[in-house]
This record gives sequence, C-alpha cells and structure tokens, in this order.
Amino acid sequence: MIKAGMGIDFHRLAAGRRLVLGGVEVQSDVGLVGHSDADVLTHAICDALLGAAALGDIGRHFPDSDPQYKDVSSLMLLQHVLGMLQRRNWQVNNVDACVIAQAPQLAPYIPEMVTRLSGILQVGEGAVNVKATTPEGLGPLGRAEGIAAQAVATLVAADEAEDIVVGDKDHQTQEDDVPDVVD
Repeated sequence: MIKAGMGIDFHRLAAGRRLVLGGVEVQSDVGLVGHSDADVLTHAICDALLGAAALGDIGRHFPDSDPQYKDVSSLMLLQHVLGMLQRRNWQVNNVDACVIAQAPQLAPYIPEMVTRLSGILQVGEGAVNVKATTPEGLGPLGRAEGIAAQAVATLVAADEAEDIVVGDKDHQTQEDDVPDVVD
C-alpha cells in the first residue's frame, strides 16, 4: 500500500535571523521568523509525511507554545516524524518539494539540502527532490517579505518497501532523453 500526503508552510523574513532551508544555512541578510529555526522546507516535508500517515500536522506534534522547541533544528523535528512513521510500520518512499522565494538564489544549496534530508529520512538521494522557484515579484513572497514551501510525500508499508524502487538509473531522466523544444 502506498499513501500520499502534502504539506505547505510560510514564514516571514526578518533581520537578525539565520536562513535555514532543508537543514542548510543559506547566506542571506535576513532569516525566517518562527519558534524553531523556521525551516519552511523541512516543515512542509514534515507536514506531507504526517499527512500521508493521517497523523495531523507539525503544529499538533511540535507546538510553538512548547519551550523545548524554541530555536530547535527542524531536522530534529523531521527525525521525530520519521520515528512516528516507523513505529506505525511506514517507510518514506519519496519526497518532492519546492521552495518559493524571491531571493536569495537557492540552486547552489539544493544538493546539500537533498543530502541532509535524504540522510534523515533514511532513503537514497534519488528519493528526495528539492527545487526552487521565484514568485516573479508577485505578492508578499515576491516582495521578499517571506518564503514558502510545498511538499508531496509518499509512504509505503515497511514490509512492502523492498518491492518498490525509487530513483534507480532506469527511471531517471537523462538530458539526452528530453526532446528539443521547437518554437
């Protein structure tokens, strides 16, 4: 059995905070405001995983009213979510996530985000995809007032996981496989 979930998160940007996305500190003059490290990418992934297992959301399990989560690394929260899934016989199958930010440029940081997230989730890097897009100057995100992230995740029952392969070389798109676009 495969189950799917989705997650979304938003945080405001402010001076005096670190910008952490996918567990990676991103060079920036501003950071995200939140009770934890405010890592919107990891929060969206947590919510997608919790949703797939019908376990509510990140706020239910790690409330911002609880002082033990003040400035905590969101990777630690993700590790706790993975433990909840494993205790219920679920294993992460794959994660696909997108960060929506006007700035800074995130492409140089994405490989390290994938490495850190896949390590916590105990899956190969081919099972975690992170991408970034810009809102093209539209709305609060386009005015660089905040950053958002969306994620979709699938889970598989741990006893069925051996039968499902994600990210193997036969199913990855190579540049040569993509047809040229004709105007």
